[in-house]
Amino acid sequence: MPLFEIETDAHIMVGWAGDEDEALQFAKEHYPDEAVKRVHQRPRDVWVISKRLLGLELTADPCEKARDCLSKAAGDKIHAIRLYRQETGVDLHEAQLAIESNMSLGW
Repeated sequence: MPLFEIETDAHIMVGWAGDEDEALQFAKEHYPDEAVKRVHQRPRDVWVISKRLLGLELTADPCEKARDCLSKAAGDKIHAIRLYRQETGVDLHEAQLAIESNMSLGW
């Protein structure tokens, strides 16, 4: 059974269907108020998402980097956030989230 990618106004679904009509029926059954924009049969039986295209390419584990910054800052949250921003290039919100998450996990 082929794998289909079905795009509606607000969703992208990936699922098995016997043919394109069955894939359209699946979309209409689960999202009846949304217009189907595109139905595409995948060339293989897997669907691959590129982390690089989503901006998730990381050279180090964020937890490892955040813990390292906390260590260098001797537990000073504000200083650790500054260090994390300098070393990773993320914005203030992302850095704060990474540092505070690791602090709550018992750094």
